Amino acid sequence: MNKKTRKLVNHSVRSLSAVVLSLVVVLGTSVGVRADEADAKRLLKAMSDYLAAQKALSFEYDAALEVVTKDEQILALVSSGAVTLNRPDKIRTMRAGGFADVETFFDGKTLTLLGKNLNIYAQQDIPGTIDHLIDELRSKYDRHLPAANLLSSNAYDALMRDVVDVKDLGSGVIGGVECDFLAFRKEKVDLQIWIAHGERPYPCRYTVTTKDLPGAPQYTIQIRNWKTGDAVAATDFSFKNPTNAKKVDLKNLEGTGDLPAHFMTGESK
Repeated sequence: MNKKTRKLVNHSVRSLSAVVLSLVVVLGTSVGVRADEADAKRLLKAMSDYLAAQKALSFEYDAALEVVTKDEQILALVSSGAVTLNRPDKIRTMRAGGFADVETFFDGKTLTLLGKNLNIYAQQDIPGTIDHLIDELRSKYDRHLPAANLLSSNAYDALMRDVVDVKDLGSGVIGGVECDFLAFRKEKVDLQIWIAHGERPYPCRYTVTTKDLPGAPQYTIQIRNWKTGDAVAATDFSFKNPTNAKKVDLKNLEGTGDLPAHFMTGESK
C-alpha cells in the first residue's frame, strides 16, 4: 500500500469512527433521556400510590405565592398552615399569612370557610369526596386547597395531565430530608417536585411556575411534620362556631382569598 492509499484509508477510518462515535453519543443520549423519563414517572407514580393508600394524613406547610406588579416587580406573599385529611371525604385546612387567617372544614357534605381574623364564615353544600370538592372549588368558586393536586386520590394523573417533558434531576435535600428531584413541563406551566426517599415517598416541596404570565411567577409549598395513620391527631371536620362568627354569603367572604384586598388583578399594560 503506497503512502497516498494509506492516507485515504486512514482518513476513511477516522471519518467512519467519527460517525460511529456520533451515533453512539446520540443513541446514548436518547436512551438516557428515555430512562430518565421512565425513572421520573416511576417515582411520581410511587408517590401517588403511597398518598392514595393513606386513609389519614396530616402535615404542616410554608407557602409562597409570587405576584408581578405592573412595574414588573416580583413580590412573594408568604403564609403557613396545616392540613388534616381523612379519605375519602373529610379535610380540614388552616392558612395564616400577613393578610388572612383562614380555616376550612369539610365533613363530606358541607364546606365551611372561616375568616378567623374577621370572625365571619360562609357555608356551601358540596356533598361528595375530596376529589369532588377540589374540582368544585376550582371550577365554580375560583378557590384552591393547599397543594390540591397532591391531595387528590390520583395525584399522578392530576400532575401528568398535558405534560410534554419529564426529567429526573437527581437528589436534593429539603428540611433535612433527602429527596428525588423531578421536573415536568406543560404548555403554560412548569412543575417541580421533591419526593422523600424511602418507604414514605411523600412530597417535601412542590413548585408551579406559570409561564404564560409576565415574569413567570411561582407558587411554592414546602411540607413538614408529615404524619399518617394512627400518628394523625383526632380531628373534628364539622364547623362548631365557638366564637359566634357572623355567617355571610360565600361571595361576600372577605379576607380569605389568595391576595390581599388592596391588590388588584388584571393584565399588565
